[in-house]
Amino acid sequence: MTLSLLCAIGSALAYGASTLMQAVATRRTQGLAAVLTPLVIGAFVVDGLGFVLSILALDTLPLFVVQSIMASMLVVVVIGARFILHARMRRLDVAAVVVVIVALVLIALGSGEQPAVAPPASFERAMLVATGVLVVVAVASYRSGPGWLLAVTAGLGFSAAAVAARASHHLDGFWAAIWQPMTICIVVGGIIGALCYLRALERLAVGPSAAILSVVEVVVPGAVGVLVLGDTVANGMLPGVLLGLVLAVSGCVVLAMSPATEAAEGEPAPSTEPAPA
Repeated sequence: MTLSLLCAIGSALAYGASTLMQAVATRRTQGLAAVLTPLVIGAFVVDGLGFVLSILALDTLPLFVVQSIMASMLVVVVIGARFILHARMRRLDVAAVVVVIVALVLIALGSGEQPAVAPPASFERAMLVATGVLVVVAVASYRSGPGWLLAVTAGLGFSAAAVAARASHHLDGFWAAIWQPMTICIVVGGIIGALCYLRALERLAVGPSAAILSVVEVVVPGAVGVLVLGDTVANGMLPGVLLGLVLAVSGCVVLAMSPATEAAEGEPAPSTEPAPA
């Protein structure tokens, strides 16, 4: 369990660093051109590292634990903005950091080690259909969709990848886990999440974008894990875990709206895309 927790924490660190890099990059260049900038390419590499670490964490930890820890990337964003960008941190932000850390301890204590179990027979089909719907929504909203919709779509994409990864861990052997339908959901969900979040940062401030992403990434996979994939809470620890989830999400929302988070932004780059007719 300790190794899985370390992987989840490492994933949060990576995603926090990537968020800062992408937020700065989208203020310099917009649209698909932003994807080709060195800063975004580097951010995607860091994202990939974070994703691999999250996959490793999901081997023995339930979704609600891993996703809550990953949402704490906002702690990294705020502290990074404070020391790297010399942004201002409010007392409220410091309190939120403490609250998030306490919340994660409560959540971790209420879970314990939980190897993945086989999902229901129809789960793969449902995940493939859901991923297909996400592709349609992502394509339809990428060009002119509002920032909040892109952030929600990004959160659902990352959620689909996390849920599919957790559902795949019951298989024996590396190749058995790779050569199976859920891999499509993992890859496609990750791509949707990365591209839509990058686009959301162009349309919406980094604070609200990160807040929406964090809430979706905690609530949706956590609910699926408990209701469908057999994730459980230790006896007598349900109140503590629920309190931890509420505190973690609340703290992350406060941090997302922090001036330190907003410091990652500069003046938006002029759009390089033609105006719609």
